[in-house]
Amino acid sequence: MWREWREWRERVRWSVGVALAAAILAGCTSRPPSNSENLCEIFKERPRWYRAAKQAEERWMIPAPVMMAVMYKESSYVANARPPRSRLLWIIPWKRSSSAYGFAQATDAAWSDYLRDTGNRSADRDDFPDAVDFVGWYLNRSHRQANIAREDAYSLYLSYYAGLGGYRRGTWRNNAWLKDAATRVDKRSNRYQRQLDRCPRLDRRWRWFG
Repeated sequence: MWREWREWRERVRWSVGVALAAAILAGCTSRPPSNSENLCEIFKERPRWYRAAKQAEERWMIPAPVMMAVMYKESSYVANARPPRSRLLWIIPWKRSSSAYGFAQATDAAWSDYLRDTGNRSADRDDFPDAVDFVGWYLNRSHRQANIAREDAYSLYLSYYAGLGGYRRGTWRNNAWLKDAATRVDKRSNRYQRQLDRCPRLDRRWRWFG
């Protein structure tokens, strides 16, 4: 009886330890990087993000700084980001403005298109590799269907936010907020690119040293 109780106690301790370790790890990986203003530092802190961005760049031919700038604008690198809820009678939390979710703020409809087009049925919007691949896929589609240059972060963000149909119709032309947001994405993309060019731990083929 004493032996059974002791074994049960050890199993409980082991289970609790595993659960705590998983919770700590999840907390560490879900919070934004400590320095979101420097892409070299982001990739140094998050090697998994670097590898995922590299793979997305090679797959979709969209520069990693462009994809990362779009993701920063959408979620500030918060894994489970959602649009804020509106308020009913200024007090009661109500519906959200859209179904956007995750690093890339992908809507349910856009995410379904991505899953169907890529066959990546196990993808999750709050998983960084899947989210950056989605951004690359979407921006590549804008490049192909709207003839937007792959390095044109300004126009690519307009198409990302307004949708391809909205971009073609020019719904963004009288939207000062959106044009300002696209300008900030473009500036961040250029800054990220300059940082990567000076990053001592990356070579031209995106090989990570360290």
